[in-house]
Amino acid sequence: MSTLKNKVQLIGNLGNTPEIINLSSGKKLAKLSLATNETYKNAQGENIKETQWHNLVAWGKTAGIIEKYLQKGNEIAIEGKLVNRNYEDKNGNKRYVTEIVVNEILMMNGKK
Repeated sequence: MSTLKNKVQLIGNLGNTPEIINLSSGKKLAKLSLATNETYKNAQGENIKETQWHNLVAWGKTAGIIEKYLQKGNEIAIEGKLVNRNYEDKNGNKRYVTEIVVNEILMMNGKK
Protein backbone atom coordinates (compact mmCIF):
# COMPACT_ATOMS: atom_id res chain seq x y z
CA MET A 1 0.00 0.00 0.00
CA SER A 2 2.90 2.41 0.46
CA THR A 3 3.30 2.69 -3.34
CA LEU A 4 -0.15 4.21 -3.89
CA LYS A 5 -0.17 7.90 -4.71
CA ASN A 6 -2.38 10.70 -5.97
CA LYS A 7 -2.66 9.90 -9.69
CA VAL A 8 -5.42 10.67 -12.20
CA GLN A 9 -5.63 9.40 -15.79
CA LEU A 10 -8.43 10.54 -18.11
CA ILE A 11 -9.32 10.49 -21.79
CA GLY A 12 -11.85 12.99 -23.04
CA ASN A 13 -12.62 16.02 -25.18
CA LEU A 14 -11.81 19.66 -24.48
CA GLY A 15 -14.93 21.62 -23.64
CA ASN A 16 -13.40 25.00 -24.48
CA THR A 17 -10.35 26.57 -26.05
CA PRO A 18 -7.66 26.56 -23.34
CA GLU A 19 -7.18 29.81 -21.43
CA ILE A 20 -3.48 30.71 -21.37
CA ILE A 21 -2.14 33.08 -18.72
CA ASN A 22 1.39 34.49 -18.95
CA LEU A 23 2.52 35.27 -15.40
CA SER A 24 4.87 38.10 -14.51
CA SER A 25 7.44 35.48 -13.44
CA GLY A 26 7.63 34.30 -17.06
CA LYS A 27 5.75 31.05 -16.38
CA LYS A 28 2.72 29.99 -18.40
CA LEU A 29 -0.51 28.66 -16.93
CA ALA A 30 -3.15 26.83 -18.97
CA LYS A 31 -6.71 26.38 -17.71
CA LEU A 32 -9.07 24.04 -19.55
CA SER A 33 -12.05 21.77 -19.07
CA LEU A 34 -12.25 18.12 -20.10
CA ALA A 35 -15.45 16.16 -20.75
CA THR A 36 -15.49 12.41 -20.17
CA ASN A 37 -18.46 10.34 -21.29
CA GLU A 38 -19.87 7.11 -19.94
CA THR A 39 -22.68 5.10 -21.54
CA TYR A 40 -24.77 2.47 -19.80
CA LYS A 41 -28.18 0.80 -20.10
CA ASN A 42 -30.85 1.66 -17.57
CA ALA A 43 -33.46 -0.77 -16.18
CA GLN A 44 -35.64 -0.20 -19.26
CA GLY A 45 -32.80 -1.13 -21.61
CA GLU A 46 -32.28 2.42 -22.87
CA ASN A 47 -28.76 3.70 -23.52
CA ILE A 48 -27.95 6.54 -21.15
CA LYS A 49 -24.97 8.84 -21.78
CA GLU A 50 -23.51 10.76 -18.84
CA THR A 51 -20.91 13.48 -19.17
CA GLN A 52 -18.56 14.46 -16.34
CA TRP A 53 -16.63 17.74 -16.49
CA HIS A 54 -13.13 18.06 -15.06
CA ASN A 55 -11.20 21.29 -14.46
CA LEU A 56 -7.57 21.01 -15.55
CA VAL A 57 -4.54 23.25 -15.03
CA ALA A 58 -1.07 22.90 -16.52
CA TRP A 59 2.13 24.86 -15.97
CA GLY A 60 5.30 25.69 -17.88
CA LYS A 61 6.25 23.55 -20.86
CA THR A 62 3.00 21.56 -20.71
CA ALA A 63 1.01 24.81 -20.83
CA GLY A 64 3.04 25.88 -23.88
CA ILE A 65 2.20 22.64 -25.70
CA ILE A 66 -1.47 23.09 -24.84
CA GLU A 67 -1.39 26.68 -26.14
CA LYS A 68 0.25 25.67 -29.42
CA TYR A 69 -1.68 22.52 -30.32
CA LEU A 70 -5.03 22.25 -28.55
CA GLN A 71 -8.45 23.75 -29.16
CA LYS A 72 -12.06 23.09 -28.23
CA GLY A 73 -13.21 19.57 -29.14
CA ASN A 74 -9.75 17.94 -29.30
CA GLU A 75 -9.55 14.47 -27.79
CA ILE A 76 -6.71 14.13 -25.28
CA ALA A 77 -5.39 11.75 -22.65
CA ILE A 78 -3.94 13.29 -19.50
CA GLU A 79 -2.14 12.18 -16.40
CA GLY A 80 -1.90 14.34 -13.33
CA LYS A 81 -2.84 14.70 -9.69
CA LEU A 82 -6.05 15.73 -7.96
CA VAL A 83 -5.79 18.98 -5.98
CA ASN A 84 -8.37 20.56 -3.66
CA ARG A 85 -7.95 24.20 -2.72
CA ASN A 86 -10.02 27.07 -1.40
CA TYR A 87 -9.97 30.83 -1.65
CA GLU A 88 -12.05 33.87 -0.81
CA ASP A 89 -13.87 35.54 -3.70
CA LYS A 90 -14.18 39.32 -4.07
CA ASN A 91 -17.31 39.28 -1.88
CA GLY A 92 -15.51 37.49 0.96
CA ASN A 93 -17.22 34.13 0.33
CA LYS A 94 -15.12 31.01 0.73
CA ARG A 95 -14.93 29.01 -2.53
CA TYR A 96 -13.76 25.43 -2.93
CA VAL A 97 -12.14 24.14 -6.11
CA THR A 98 -11.16 20.64 -7.19
CA GLU A 99 -8.90 20.45 -10.22
CA ILE A 100 -6.40 18.17 -11.89
CA VAL A 101 -2.85 19.45 -12.24
CA VAL A 102 -1.67 17.95 -15.55
CA ASN A 103 1.89 16.70 -15.83
CA GLU A 104 1.55 14.62 -19.01
CA ILE A 105 -0.63 15.01 -22.06
CA LEU A 106 -1.20 12.90 -25.16
CA MET A 107 -2.98 14.45 -28.14
CA MET A 108 -5.27 11.87 -29.68
CA ASN A 109 -6.15 13.92 -32.79
CA GLY A 110 -3.70 16.88 -32.74
CA LYS A 111 -4.26 20.37 -34.11
CA LYS A 112 -6.68 20.81 -37.00
